[in-house]
Amino acid sequence: MASWCVRAVRQSYSVLASPALKRAPVRLLCTATQQNNGPGSEEEAEKTEQSPAEKVLTEEKVQLEEQLKEMTEKYKRALADTENLRTRSQRMVEDAKLYGIQGFCKDLLEVADILEKAMESVPKEEVTSQNPHLKNLYDGLVMTEVQIQKVFTKHGLLKLNPGGQKFDPYEHEALFHAPIEGKEPGTVAVVTKVGYKLHGRTLRPALVGVAKAS
Repeated sequence: MASWCVRAVRQSYSVLASPALKRAPVRLLCTATQQNNGPGSEEEAEKTEQSPAEKVLTEEKVQLEEQLKEMTEKYKRALADTENLRTRSQRMVEDAKLYGIQGFCKDLLEVADILEKAMESVPKEEVTSQNPHLKNLYDGLVMTEVQIQKVFTKHGLLKLNPGGQKFDPYEHEALFHAPIEGKEPGTVAVVTKVGYKLHGRTLRPALVGVAKAS
């Protein structure tokens, strides 16, 4: 039994002292290191070191991307400017269609004023069948005034006769302010000359007298 124990100890010592066992930890250490680093570490190291040609291509790519971004911004601004110009041009054309007759309308307003004054100058009590000439003349004036107002309305020209309305500086021009009995302060008490609007735009303000508090 003792001899068997001695032989077992000697065999164990010979195994521990063998060169293969001494080199095993080194191999295991190298294998562990490779596993920790992984197979991509070498590739990453190769990628970080670019060749001069790759560096030139990278710089050119960056420059081209910047140029593309700049050209895109310029293109967008050009589109916006073109759209704004188109909108302004379209608005100018529409305004020209609506208000191109503005000067002509102003000249016709003087004719309408004279016609209205002529109608007002005729004594209403004398417009009877006993005075046929005056009656026919007055009826002709009335028909002419009605027809001219129809033409004005057809072309967007509307009369402003603001008697009793609240004073509006955009549509009325005050000739005087005076306390008037029975009239609320700030309202139009007297209309000296009617005004006109062309498509919602004041062509000629009405000349009025405005009531004020006494």
